[in-house]
Formats: sequence, structure tokens, C-alpha cells
Amino acid sequence: MSNYLDLSIKEINKKLINKEIKPLDLVMECFNRIEENKEYNTFITLDKENAIKKAKELENKEVDNLLFGIPIAIKDNIITKNLKTTCASKILSNFIPTYDATVIKKIKEKNMIIIGKLNMDEFAMGSTNETSYYGNVLNSYDKERVSGGSSGGSAVAVSRGIVPFSLGSDTGGSIRQPAAFNGVVGLKPTYGRISRYGLVAFASSLDQIGPFSRNVYENALLLNILCGKDEKDLTSSDTNEDFTRLIGEKIDGMKIAVPNFYMSDVVNKEIKNNIENIIELLKDNNVKVEYVDIDYVEYAVPLYQIIALAEASSNLARFDGVRYGYQTDKEVSSIDEMYKYTRKEGFGEEVKRRMMIGSYVLSGKNAKTYYYKALKIRKKISDSFQKLFEEYDLVIGPTTTDFAGKFNEGINDATKSFNDDLFTIPVNMAGLPGMSIKIGEGKNKLPIGLQIIGNKFDEAKMYKLASFIEKEVGGKIC
Repeated sequence: MSNYLDLSIKEINKKLINKEIKPLDLVMECFNRIEENKEYNTFITLDKENAIKKAKELENKEVDNLLFGIPIAIKDNIITKNLKTTCASKILSNFIPTYDATVIKKIKEKNMIIIGKLNMDEFAMGSTNETSYYGNVLNSYDKERVSGGSSGGSAVAVSRGIVPFSLGSDTGGSIRQPAAFNGVVGLKPTYGRISRYGLVAFASSLDQIGPFSRNVYENALLLNILCGKDEKDLTSSDTNEDFTRLIGEKIDGMKIAVPNFYMSDVVNKEIKNNIENIIELLKDNNVKVEYVDIDYVEYAVPLYQIIALAEASSNLARFDGVRYGYQTDKEVSSIDEMYKYTRKEGFGEEVKRRMMIGSYVLSGKNAKTYYYKALKIRKKISDSFQKLFEEYDLVIGPTTTDFAGKFNEGINDATKSFNDDLFTIPVNMAGLPGMSIKIGEGKNKLPIGLQIIGNKFDEAKMYKLASFIEKEVGGKIC
């Protein structure tokens, strides 16, 4: 059996240009690997027929870019025309969209091949991938542990070598945390860098689509094609740059901040030691690294609980069983009763819990007491980061406080999923870009993630530092 997918994207591209392989070879290898890794439960829906059809069409086309013919898998909350999009929820178990998300159009324009839709926490609500209607995604390093969430399927599909790329979404850490738990590169871009049109909304002021990849260079390569102004998303920005341009440049002279909050006693000692090793590595290469305090960052989790859940309760009100999606088959006497049973049966427990809290937050005087006050403090967090970036190039720290946990560890703790994202949530609050890269493994053979945080629209600088660290600690494919 071939192992073309283990080659770098540049090597695959060269073989495609020289007609040594065909896109169909890559596609069939993907589906073989899906079958081999079936127990990990990474996919909800496969699109084998159309993937094969697309691959055969590309045989007669010129290879005109590095991503031509490369397979990719998509998180199942990103709309795909004529391909089921469930958000890992019963309420959308029969939903087939009539249009493509903007990022899907961009992927298709580059002639990448979509393999299928990936498993996730229901409506992206969760940090372990245990809330999916379609079952748990298993950690790629230890099948008894969680994959992280909500983009668990996206991380595991890349980590297991099923696909070289996947797309996820990040509202409070949903790309970076599973990337850390599965030893891959995951980027949450600057808010507005990538159009959200066609992303099923969780919390609209926090959500952002982003790429997963095997290494830093390839992550930047995928980000190159995803960005740009979109008239269908008024929060999107008009950006056009090559994110690979600084990769390989010297890092001496850079100034890096390490927040004391990110290196507290709450962090697993082994993870903390690995971060400290990276700090020493940077200092040895003439990088100035200093410990700093960031005002209000300790309030990020409760702010997230207020803002994200309030926005979620508003966004998910559209799922009522009338226009599309699941509808109860119970005999009902009114439209309100139909709504009640449809939502009771269609949504999982975590989603219902979050919607109820969000509705409470927005009810009457509570909106002023909680939501608007939270927005003011969120602005202060953002201002604190902006002040920090006046002096420092980047911020680093651990992606997670601990290694991936075992299944059902937090089943009776409704706050655990939020606290799992303690170090990732501040990035969403401030609209900043954040990335997780693997820097080593613990004694338990589980991966350790380093988080790199940049100023708004500073992803290229993040890739520069990340690629240096990756090269020093030994990345999968360089």
C-alpha cells in the first residue's frame, strides 16, 4: 500500500506535476486510512463518491498550486453544499445545505479534494468531544483519553495521518486545545482574518475558522488561501499576504512575553518544565524573554461563560424544527409545544444547559447586570494585550494546564469544559491570533502543546517563531 500522504506537501506536489502519482491515489489512500482508523470515530459523513469524481476530473488539469489535488477534511459545523452538515447534533442529523461556506469555495477554487465532515462537540460546545450525538472521538495517542474539543475530529484526522489538512473552528480554544492534545499544529487566526460566512454560529463575536496541519509551514500554506474580505461577512478583513514569507528567518532580537498567569501552580509540572526549556532555548538564541502580568486575564473564563452562552442562546434559537432539521414526531396541540419537544429531543444536555444559561443572562435586567458589564471587562482584556504588544513581539505559554484526560472525568462538573480552556479563552476575548504546536511528550507519552499568541494580523511573525521551535524540537515533516 502506498504512503504518499506521509510525504511533505512540496514532495506530493512534485510527484503530481511529474505524473508519478494522480490525485486519485491520494484520495484512495485517505479512505484506506479512514478504514484503518475507524475506531477513532473521526468522521461523521464521508463523501467518497464525489471525492473520487473530483480526483478523476483533476487528472486532466494542470497542477497550478501547491494544494492542487490535496485531500482535506472539514469540521461538521462548516456548511458544505449537497453534503450533510450536522454540527454533531440530532437536530441537524438530516440537514443537507444548498450552498457552500466561503472557505469551502476557496478550497474548491484551489482544487483541493474534500474527503468528508469531521466529528466534533455538539454545536462546538465542549472541550473533550464527548458531547457529540455521534459518539466520542478518541485521542490519537491514547484511545482511553479524550481528543479535546470542540474540533476533536479535525485534530485526530491530521494526527493519525488520515489527511494532511483539516479545518476547525475556535470559539474559546476549540482548535488549539485539541491540537495540543493530539500533537499537531492548530491556528486560531485573528478575528476577521477568515470569513465566517457558512460557519454555523456558536458565539458570533468569538468564532473563527482555522487550519490544522502536520507542521508549521503547511499550516501557513493553507492559511494563505483562506483569507480575504467577504461581502457576506461584514467582520471579515481585506488581507492578502504570504504567511510563509518569514519562515526560516533568524529570530534573534525578538522580544517575547510570558504571562505569569500562564505559568502558575495550576499547570502540570511536566508541561511547565517543557515550556521553561523552550524559554531557555529562545534565550540561548538571543531572544529576550520576560515574565509579565496581563490585567484582567484571570476573568476570561467567567466572561466567556456570560458572553459565549448569551450569544449561543440567540444563535441557536433558529433551530426549531420548522424550516429544516429534526422535528419531533409527537402529537402536539400548538406550535409552542412542537418547539418544546423538538428542542428537548434534538439538543444534547450540554447544549440545552448552555442555552438556558444564555437565555437567563439576556433576560430583562440581567442583560445589563451581566452581559453588558462582561463586554466592558472584555474590552479591558483586549486593551491590556494591545499595551503588551507595544513592547513585545509575541506571547508564549502552555496551551493547556494538563494532559488530555480520560473519558468521563468531568462528567459531573459542568464548569470543567470551560476551565480546560483557561489559557486559550483570553485570545478569543481579545480577537487575537493563537497557535498551538507540539514541543515534546510527557513521561506518559502524551503530547505537550506550546501556545504562541500574536498581535492582531501578526500570524506571519507567529509562524516565524513556531517554525524555529519546531525545527529545534523536531517536527513531523519539515
